[in-house]
Amino acid sequence: MTISLKDVAIRAGVSSGTVSNVLNRPDRVKPATVERVNRAIQELGYVPNAAARQLRAGQSRSLALIVLDVGNPFFTDLAKGAERRAADAGLTVLLANSDESAEREDRYLDLFETQRVAGVLISPVSDDLPRLHRLRARGIPVVLVDRGAEDSDFPSVSVDDVAGGRIAAEHLLETGRSKIAFVGGPLRIRQVADRYRGACDAVEAAGRGSVEYIETSALTLDAGRVAGARVALGAKNGRFDAAFAANDLVALGVQQALLGAADPVAIPGDIALVGYDDISFAAAAVVPVTSVRQPRELIGSTAVELLLADDGGKLGSQQVIFQPELIVRASTATARD
Repeated sequence: MTISLKDVAIRAGVSSGTVSNVLNRPDRVKPATVERVNRAIQELGYVPNAAARQLRAGQSRSLALIVLDVGNPFFTDLAKGAERRAADAGLTVLLANSDESAEREDRYLDLFETQRVAGVLISPVSDDLPRLHRLRARGIPVVLVDRGAEDSDFPSVSVDDVAGGRIAAEHLLETGRSKIAFVGGPLRIRQVADRYRGACDAVEAAGRGSVEYIETSALTLDAGRVAGARVALGAKNGRFDAAFAANDLVALGVQQALLGAADPVAIPGDIALVGYDDISFAAAAVVPVTSVRQPRELIGSTAVELLLADDGGKLGSQQVIFQPELIVRASTATARD
């Protein structure tokens, strides 16, 4: 049998409103009445509905985290960092996967708005952010995660992806490669566009080489395999001697396509390969993949820190930008190495 608030009121000889005040605003109730209601709660074994109380009060102890691809270990680690910091503050994290779909993203934002979450951490699908402005106008703080916000007024936590693209391409040029295939997409995802821009900047600054964009429909292993077939063909006809993938899942798909082709493409002999994120699978690949490392858990925990500090939008567009690090492995080794 479920004990209700009304049952407690009858046992204590008070109104249901008085029981609600004891649970939510005990300072408004006489001490003797508080004691009587608490005694009735203990005798009946009543368990208050904390979620309902939070909704009635317009408060929640949950944060929403919306990521582009929950199947990507990068976002798994980011969520782990966010959850750990949120738990320290007595909060829980509700994880949602937009799957790189603006429509799915909007549905989750609608859901979390009705649930009156304490805040939203989001890696948005695109730069179109009016939906996030509406959330903040309704008192729900928003922090952008894994992308910069130089063109918006939201606080953000990210890695300098332009710098990441630059160091990846510079490394390929230093190892003697010059014809780079950039594999990833779509470009409406800010991180992809920034990494591509960084690679192009490096080639332009060096005054030699080229970067050709090969678009993928998503940042997944399967999409990498499909694009890898084009990279393999380009490697065989001399069009490419290097590939830089927008993330490690795409890089691993490209590697599988290269090594599994009818006429296999040697890595790094025929083509060098660089990924991005430095997930654990990159180091464990058949040919360990050179990758641009991001501090995944630190990004998540720092995003929660910003959200907790953003009382009424006081942070404005404060940005926390971490610097990437190149982790060199066998996929870009030179003949001398």
